[in-house]
Amino acid sequence: MGLNVGDEAPAVAIPGGGGKGIDLAALKGRKVVIYFYPKADTPGCTQEAKDFTELKPRFEAADTTVIGVSRDPAKALDRFQAKHGLGVALGSDEEGKVVEAYGVWVEKSMYGKAYMGIERATFLIDRAGRIARIWPKVKVKGHAAEVLAAAEAL
Repeated sequence: MGLNVGDEAPAVAIPGGGGKGIDLAALKGRKVVIYFYPKADTPGCTQEAKDFTELKPRFEAADTTVIGVSRDPAKALDRFQAKHGLGVALGSDEEGKVVEAYGVWVEKSMYGKAYMGIERATFLIDRAGRIARIWPKVKVKGHAAEVLAAAEAL
């Protein structure tokens, strides 16, 4: 990953679900969690989104906005949100600019074959727009609660 704690978070603007755009620069002054996930409506990604959704009221109480980002098209994200009743914002990075900026577009391997994909990772951004914490290579179970604890402590 090319970013480190203390770095200024890349200011990105991407399409979101429901036809709404997501503009990180507009969220300055709030804490922001950006979590990157490989593909909407797959088991791990669905569970992660449900976990963040379940904790959304507590993130809001901690003045923290949660945004999930994948390379899925915005229409696929709308279906994903509706199917699972997701309450967190989801951003569509079809062009791959955000995943590149955050260093989560990486070479992966499955069954001995190399391919490019999103490394599941999460970034906590402070009110000043700086990266306060990074979770690389995320394991889904218990992750949203761990991120919430960090946001509440920030």
